[in-house]
Amino acid sequence: MSQIENGAGGFEELAHVDIDLGACALYAKMMKDRPPSPLWHRALAQYRLELQGAENYQTVPNVGSLEELISSFAQIQATTPGSYSGINSLNRLAPKLKFVDDFSAVLALYIGANTALTAAVWGSIRLILAHASSAADTQRDVLDMIEELSLSLPRFQIYEKTLPLSPLLQQALVDAYSEIICFYARIIRFLRNNPHPSLRKNEWQTCRDDLSITVKRIKRISSTIESEADIARMRKDEGRYKEVLELLSDMKTGVSGGDKQTRYDNIPFLSNTKFSGRKDVLGSVHDALNIDSASSTLKSMALFGMGGVGKTQVAVQYAYQNLQHFEVILWVAADNAIAIGQSFRAIADGLGLLETDDDKKDAAAAVWRVKNWLIATRTTCLVIFDNADDLAALKTAWPESINGSVLLTTRNFAVATTLAVQYIQVDPFSDSDGSELLLKAAGLDHPTASDTEHAVAISSAFGGLPLALTQVGGFIAQRKLSLHSFLPLYERNSAKIDTRKAPGSDYEHTLSTVWDFALKDLSETSTRLLNLLSFFDPDSISEHIFLQGSAGLDDDFSFLADEMDLGDAEEELLQVALVNRVRESADFTIHRLIQSTTRKRLGELESSRYFDSVVHMLCWGFPDHSKVDIGHQISAWGRCEKCIPHVRHLVQLAKRDARGVAHVANNESKYADLLIRCSWYLYEREMYIIAREMVEQAISITKDTKSLGYASAIDLCGLIDLDLGQAARALEPFTRALEIRKAELGGEDPFIAYSLNNIALAYTEMGKLELAHAAHQDAINLRLKASSDRIGNSYSNMSSLLLRLGRPDEAEEMLARCPSLDGFTDETFINTGNPRFSGDMVLLSRIRRAQGRKADALRLASKALAFRRKYDVASMLLGENHASSAMRLLEEIVSISETFVEGEGQRARALYKLSEIHLQLGAQKESDACKERALTLLAKLKPDLKDAPFEEATFSKLCLWMLW
Repeated sequence: MSQIENGAGGFEELAHVDIDLGACALYAKMMKDRPPSPLWHRALAQYRLELQGAENYQTVPNVGSLEELISSFAQIQATTPGSYSGINSLNRLAPKLKFVDDFSAVLALYIGANTALTAAVWGSIRLILAHASSAADTQRDVLDMIEELSLSLPRFQIYEKTLPLSPLLQQALVDAYSEIICFYARIIRFLRNNPHPSLRKNEWQTCRDDLSITVKRIKRISSTIESEADIARMRKDEGRYKEVLELLSDMKTGVSGGDKQTRYDNIPFLSNTKFSGRKDVLGSVHDALNIDSASSTLKSMALFGMGGVGKTQVAVQYAYQNLQHFEVILWVAADNAIAIGQSFRAIADGLGLLETDDDKKDAAAAVWRVKNWLIATRTTCLVIFDNADDLAALKTAWPESINGSVLLTTRNFAVATTLAVQYIQVDPFSDSDGSELLLKAAGLDHPTASDTEHAVAISSAFGGLPLALTQVGGFIAQRKLSLHSFLPLYERNSAKIDTRKAPGSDYEHTLSTVWDFALKDLSETSTRLLNLLSFFDPDSISEHIFLQGSAGLDDDFSFLADEMDLGDAEEELLQVALVNRVRESADFTIHRLIQSTTRKRLGELESSRYFDSVVHMLCWGFPDHSKVDIGHQISAWGRCEKCIPHVRHLVQLAKRDARGVAHVANNESKYADLLIRCSWYLYEREMYIIAREMVEQAISITKDTKSLGYASAIDLCGLIDLDLGQAARALEPFTRALEIRKAELGGEDPFIAYSLNNIALAYTEMGKLELAHAAHQDAINLRLKASSDRIGNSYSNMSSLLLRLGRPDEAEEMLARCPSLDGFTDETFINTGNPRFSGDMVLLSRIRRAQGRKADALRLASKALAFRRKYDVASMLLGENHASSAMRLLEEIVSISETFVEGEGQRARALYKLSEIHLQLGAQKESDACKERALTLLAKLKPDLKDAPFEEATFSKLCLWMLW
């Protein structure tokens, strides 16, 4: 029995119940010669049946202990993909497997199971990991699954060496063991039958569902085990046992006589007249606890959620709604063992179960008396355990049987899922429900439209947290404040307002203290993770940012790069409801008030350190345009999308800090680098106004104005100006960026070609076509000399310029030089579905049009229409006398362009064209309306053209020649 001989965890965990180690070792030696229970043979037979074959079973007995399993990890690692970093910490799974080790040790000690039988646990886990090692994702899921099952195992620490082993207790233990090993067998069978990772992916949910069912079964079995252990414990004290039996007999006689019916409740709170919302939660509780519905198990429901979310208020509301349905409602303050004992003494006294003064002092006696009264009574009861965050203490008070239901509130996920049959997560309010609660708390029974609008804004600012809304509502009512004045006041005095309780509130916590309990018990790594999360946008935080972006941070944050270590830190935060996880996307969310509370606990230096660390991680999401000409990075947009909300959140935090960015970030240059990188992404997505704001902020905090980063920033400013029709303004930053790059890189570096290209684009839009031609040619020469993969960009730009110079045949020849278009014909363009070529497709369409090949031009432009442009097609349709089709396209351009500022030039040109079409069709009124709108936009965008002729050439100046 290797667990006992090697001291593999069982005795360490059971030491506090006074098991004599020498006696256990002797007992274990005696057990070696004792034949295992026949029940164990039945369990093992079921295990082999589930495996559906003996070939895998042959390897199971070779691993008989936790130590042997850990020593075999190296062999599993050898078959695992090197890129899977989590497998490098398989040894860290050992603490979680200690739960399994405790379980096996107890079984071996009390049941007499030998090594061959207990090896079914360890050998199965080893076999599962070996099967799963062919795919990193599957292996991670398997590890999570084993860990979840291990955490669901009952920890049998209640036994002493003299504990009588009743047949029911023995059967319950074997049932639990059978559930575990048969589940392992089913996973082995699944992995064996689906060896290819892609096959597993589609069917994996089956195993997850099986796990959920298994965990529920184990919970039911655990209830039986604990009940039997309680009875055995009472038998230790014969006098107390007889007393309880007599009490039970008296109660049964009293109940069966039916002389009187008990009515009792000890709800410690008054009914909340300002209770709001929660119809869905109350409905779920009612369905789960309905006394009229039949159930073979104890009807129980847990309300799980963060502190201050209103779990207790839901329980109070449910209790008062059901006073007529339950004859007895027992409210237990379940914060800890002491509070539970005090509540049970009060309840036992209220029910008349205590006879002497000694009884009234004995909390344990009160617990047993109430629990056994609940077993015996026919009275319909509702037991509410409030703030039940201590699982061990709750287990001692949990009723084995009851004619009624149990409701508990908790911030601990393990509590919510261990004893109760069902649980529901209580989330903060929506803005509408939150505003309703706020208005009630503020005493505004007849709110104006303005009150409602500001109430929604306040609810949104506080993330719909009921505690916060009740607290500030009371503050507003006391001071008779207007709702519109509250948020500015709170911005200036949040620390003081957060410490105030709502008037008349029975709730002990304020916003300053509500999460103290959860925060004080966090491990060091979980605390660091929470501190980091407080600087992210609260609504969608991807785990990839930590795993991929943390490289290069100091050793304190090394856990972020290991998915097992990161998972452990995340799990701890999830368990106490400080964060939430979206199953579908695996993204995390955190309440904004938890974020602000966490940040307020940090000193100035700590705050800057965490700010800088988040900046470092977010840089991972955005390509660096400052040192190399990398062109558009569409392939990186997925990473950018994960990070962009968090960059904007950091910017807002920095703006709100009155001391300035220097006090927020120690490393201002790194922060500026992040803003520049993010601005390039925004520019690529054509969000020019936001990109300009961000890059200008980066420029304002960049001290080194001769660096490549600074050149990248001002270059981007020039491109935004260029795309917004300000070519002359763009030329200056383009020229300055060229000078910086030449000084840093030398005149022959291929990155210089990028600056020349930008300068050429500005010259083109300014009408200085010869200067543009010379700059493009210099860029081509540099890129050819360096064999740059960006040469195609130069050829395409030169082709567009040649077309502008009225040389369409030369433009076609130049475009054909693009390496990516080698061998492409018009038909190739038409048939491709790759939007990457849509710009060149439009360019070739224009070339065909200039060559007089209108049919070819129309085909190409029509295809490109699906990607980008509609104006050229509209013009061609009009040229072919398809006025109605042209008008529809132009109206689409007007409609689309109204959704973003950058589209005003395109909108003005489309309105000009519509005005002309309406005029030709005799619709003078419609023509004048379009003309007026077009001229208004022209005056706004190009005041110097306000007296220019009303013709296409004028409005074309509002739209870049080079912008496809």
